[in-house]
Amino acid sequence: MNKNEVKGRANEAKGKAKEVTGKLTGDKGTEAKGKVEKHSGKAKRDVAKEKK
Repeated sequence: MNKNEVKGRANEAKGKAKEVTGKLTGDKGTEAKGKVEKHSGKAKRDVAKEKK
């Protein structure tokens, strides 16, 4: 696992946490930002895997 994969997984986890927080508090903005960050992290991780 390289550095970019780790960063991608970290962003994915951080985004998931924001998404859940937004759902629990009813804040659609936080929920949306969390989804975007989660998918961005997933994409970054996948790109890093392909570069190997």
